[in-house]
Amino acid sequence: MERIEFSASGETRLDKLISENTQLTRSAAVKLIEQGNVLVDGKTADKKVVPKAGAAVVIELPEPKSVDILPENIPLEIVYEDADLLVVNKPKGMVVHPAAGHYSGTLVNALMFHCGERLSGINGELRPGIVHRIDKDTSGLLMVAKNDTAHLSLSEQIKAHSFTREYQAVVCGCIKENGTVNAPIGRHKTDRKRMCVTLENSREAVTHYSVIRNYAGYTHLGIALETGRTHQIRVHLSYIGHPVAGDEVYGNGKPKSLRGQCLHAKKLGFVHPRTGEYMEFESALPDYFTEFLKSIDRNH
Repeated sequence: MERIEFSASGETRLDKLISENTQLTRSAAVKLIEQGNVLVDGKTADKKVVPKAGAAVVIELPEPKSVDILPENIPLEIVYEDADLLVVNKPKGMVVHPAAGHYSGTLVNALMFHCGERLSGINGELRPGIVHRIDKDTSGLLMVAKNDTAHLSLSEQIKAHSFTREYQAVVCGCIKENGTVNAPIGRHKTDRKRMCVTLENSREAVTHYSVIRNYAGYTHLGIALETGRTHQIRVHLSYIGHPVAGDEVYGNGKPKSLRGQCLHAKKLGFVHPRTGEYMEFESALPDYFTEFLKSIDRNH
């Protein structure tokens, strides 16, 4: 049984505290608390308990259940692989893990075929091996853990902001100077599928962007993430009035020819959980991205 241990840092309810200190969602944290798998100073606790600063919090992760996901022989572009992890280059349009409406054809289905049982189980039944994720219509590099030790190490690097994640995007409008968006992100009050900049039930989010080139009506950006919130890049760029081109949720969806946002996870860097070596990988811009750049260059 895997254990996660940390010290409480402030006056925060237990389920929220677990979510802030691990890769577990609050609903997953509540489930573990209700099952008696969370100890505060050696005693089982209720989700509403507010541990004192410095209290020892121990989470005992039960053995992962067998996953009810069908392995599918879907081609994968594997950039790197060893006994602990692999890095894949996900194509635009591929869903990362099964969800309502997408129970097949996902990256996890492909991973189940490629890796078999050699995937971490920390994220439960529906997301084996997935350390972080990118949206269906975002292309690029994604990390997958083959065991729980690797998963925990990589998750800790993400929380410590030492995990390199650089993207490129084409956004609507003209941005002249490099900048940073530092604005908290939380769930939208009325549309639970959307995220938004808000002070209510939100988490810190920081996005750095740099101008690569201006076009007529568009800007090609390089983007570096300091944090990794759901839809962070898309929310932040929309917030400053420059939504990602083609974004149907946070922008106007134009141009329709893109069929989803023009956003690519180009670079991924991390310390290998076993060797301690820093590793960095880079992915070339995919065809849809370069073709769009050519089309707006012709109109420049």
